[in-house]
Amino acid sequence: MKLLLLLVIMGTVSAKVEDLSGKMFTFPKETNTAHVRLTPTKQGYSAVTVCHRSFTDIKRDHALFSLATPSQANSFLIYWHAGRGQIQPHIREGRVEYGGWDYKSNNWHSICTTWDSEKGLVQIWFDGLPSIRKLANTGPISGLIKIILGQDQDTHGGGFDVNQSFAGMITDVHMWDYILSSCEIHNYMIEMNFTPGNVLNWSKLDYEIIGNVLTEKKVEVCH
Repeated sequence: MKLLLLLVIMGTVSAKVEDLSGKMFTFPKETNTAHVRLTPTKQGYSAVTVCHRSFTDIKRDHALFSLATPSQANSFLIYWHAGRGQIQPHIREGRVEYGGWDYKSNNWHSICTTWDSEKGLVQIWFDGLPSIRKLANTGPISGLIKIILGQDQDTHGGGFDVNQSFAGMITDVHMWDYILSSCEIHNYMIEMNFTPGNVLNWSKLDYEIIGNVLTEKKVEVCH
């Protein structure tokens, strides 16, 4: 009973595997504590595709997806740099900058990021539009993987800064250990049938909530 009370006070939900189809994580407040830990189905990647949708009104920098290893806190980080107006994938501590995207507040945005370790090439897809390919670091991502939504890991599993935190909604998070085809990415973007992630699958998500994060029905914007 004491342990249960402590978990309630801390706002921690026990880790579980759940079908989150039609649902979203809501981060209602900017903090340096609240986050969601995602457990991948495998460790170590020679290629990565990550897709997610987010909705926020934050005007400052914030992390959208943070994957860290013990040796590299920014092993695979998707970051919005407000001052430069850039989406910045960080791969094995190397940063790639993409500007010119219409990252509007209070709108759902779908972002997919691909990278392969052999060539080191990164590409993003923003609301259905592909970027050019840019060179990041080569070499596989290895070591104990920790994946977090809502915060930027400046250390392995921690080092959170409220000024880099996310507030808003995140949904449809998928991760693959290969580069998804352009047709599959297109289908993800328009919410049609696509191959679910084999590392992170939103319909079979192994996750744990720490702090003030809610699981709610996804908010649809009617036109």
